[in-house]
Amino acid sequence: MAQEVRGVVAPGKDQPVRVETIVIPDPGPGEAVVRIQACGVCHTDLHYKQGGINDDFPFLLGHEAAGVVESVGEGVTEVAPGDFVVLNWRAVCGNCRACLRGRPWYCFNTHNAKQKMTLASTGQELTPALGIGAFAEKTLVAAGQCTKVDPAVSPAVAGLLGCGVMAGIGAAINTGNVGRGDSVAVIGCGGVGDAAVAGARLAGAGKIIAVDIDDRKLAKARELGATDTVNSRETDAVEAIRSLTGGFGADVVIEAVGRPETYQQAFYARDLAGTVVLVGVPTPEMKLELPLLDVFGRGGALKSSWYGDCLPSRDFPMLIDLHLQGRLPLDAFVTETIQIDEVEKAFERMHEGDVLRSVVVL
Repeated sequence: MAQEVRGVVAPGKDQPVRVETIVIPDPGPGEAVVRIQACGVCHTDLHYKQGGINDDFPFLLGHEAAGVVESVGEGVTEVAPGDFVVLNWRAVCGNCRACLRGRPWYCFNTHNAKQKMTLASTGQELTPALGIGAFAEKTLVAAGQCTKVDPAVSPAVAGLLGCGVMAGIGAAINTGNVGRGDSVAVIGCGGVGDAAVAGARLAGAGKIIAVDIDDRKLAKARELGATDTVNSRETDAVEAIRSLTGGFGADVVIEAVGRPETYQQAFYARDLAGTVVLVGVPTPEMKLELPLLDVFGRGGALKSSWYGDCLPSRDFPMLIDLHLQGRLPLDAFVTETIQIDEVEKAFERMHEGDVLRSVVVL
């Protein structure tokens, strides 16, 4: 039987979000209804509100979430009612050319729930952010978007693996393939960049250089494992990174901003045959210009990291276990916990630059 719950809806471009009553249908084949316990406020949600993703308003916002499976539809075997899960926005299909080649983290045919959640007041269909829509008491997702993890972890911490923290850790470990003793530079120390710092530390990097224009963010990066910091408002980032690596440049440079200027810094701050990882998300109008001879002459690899090239079924449980062992301080990313009606204020605090993550606790 369909249920009515509260959820945070973006009604139109740049309009304030509001808490609405939404209708959650019973799960169909391959679907699950999840009772949300916590959901992080991510910049991607703000991009949806601003119309920067697409114009399929109204949006049901929220996607960095953890909760408990309430019910499942026909044919679901991955999870069962009562399972504590982290939601992910790349439910692998198992049948596309990437999956069949044994590279499911590149799945080209990820899927979401087929049924739509709706506004109770008008019956209008909602577009869930990243196919999740978790600023809500309950949400409907594809069962493959549910990854079972150890319920001993705090939901406010676990949910952050659903997007930004996983993207950053995966950029270092999966995409950048950071190894023990490597030198790593991370340009941009927001939530994703700081997660890349934590991932590099977890991988055993010998030197981790954090670059940002905000000293508060650099201080947080040090807490998460940076050995050196560079304020690029005051110092040339490329020269500073080279100076800190014996004049050579870093083995891996992770660009967590998504701008042409910072990508060029990353490109020239790496060692010969080094690796650049782009995990910051650019906007459609951005263009990059590099001398092709430099691309050839410097060798190495230029990579883009999709969701940290993660495989949720493999990576989420592992990272939760490392956190519970005290080896990965995921709780450091939770700046504050808020109520469901405080999301608009959380978006405003993003601009102030003093939060890594506000987390809605339901």
